Amino acid sequence: MLNRRHIRVKVMQTIYAFKGNESDDFSKNQKFLLFSIDNMYNLYLLLISLLIEVQKRAEDHLQKKQQAHLATREDKDPNRKFVNNQVLQLIKENNALKYQLEIHKINNWELDSEYVDIIFRAIMGSDLYKDYMKTRVSDFKEDKEFIVDIYKEIIAPNDKLYDYIEDKNLTWLDDLPTVNTTILKLLRKTKPSASDSHFTPKLYKDQEDKQFAIDLFKKTILNKTALNGEIEQKTQNWDSDRIATVDFVLLQMAICELQNFSSIPVKVTMNEYLEIAKEYSTPKSSIFINGILDKLVKEYEADGKLTKIGRGLM
Repeated sequence: MLNRRHIRVKVMQTIYAFKGNESDDFSKNQKFLLFSIDNMYNLYLLLISLLIEVQKRAEDHLQKKQQAHLATREDKDPNRKFVNNQVLQLIKENNALKYQLEIHKINNWELDSEYVDIIFRAIMGSDLYKDYMKTRVSDFKEDKEFIVDIYKEIIAPNDKLYDYIEDKNLTWLDDLPTVNTTILKLLRKTKPSASDSHFTPKLYKDQEDKQFAIDLFKKTILNKTALNGEIEQKTQNWDSDRIATVDFVLLQMAICELQNFSSIPVKVTMNEYLEIAKEYSTPKSSIFINGILDKLVKEYEADGKLTKIGRGLM
């Protein structure tokens, strides 16, 4: 679920918040880094469980209509296509997901049920729903396409849900695009015979990614003085006050990565930090950072200081 760019963003945010020097204790900041990454999984569970709650809300809606004093013929024999959607049923009955929701104590929708109503009403009022409900039966393919469409078109872009997520946890806003992409991928890959682990993806691709987060954070902090010296040499004509703090942190991390992570290609490192700068810093930051890194890489290559393992890593 988590990719290396997202890891770099988390490390950047933690270093940005760190006010000490390389000799100071940064164990609390490292714990915060890992906590903020782990908390991304809670956001995933929160959003995937929203589909379960919407299905329950649809079931309640039909029952209330059936029990109404002046129930119509249609109310008494409603179209249960949405309630019986096979993908929603798979998510609802998934034991591994139930376990994760329980141990992570994801009960937000019980406390904030009005947001379930907001999403349910948005679905009910959509053309997607009206087209889907024109028939009473469907195959798995149609059911899956419908759930993918309502997640992509109604749930993911919902402004009130976005505000709710922002209010609950500020770091979740950076996680949201990755989590939404993960959920859409899982929905698209869902099969009738989906394994119990299908809706409980791993947070890290492997242990190396988790170690990468820790090592990038620690090595950047522990080499802060030397990294700052490298940056200052290449920015002598710049007023230090004009350099955005985020740019300085990104340069520290990028130089640290170039020097200490021999398995990561130079181009990958440079491209990743330029893209992060475009998203998190000033409009001209990526040009500034590219200029500094390009000069340093050429110097490292000329001095034989750039050691990369594997073919094509330069």
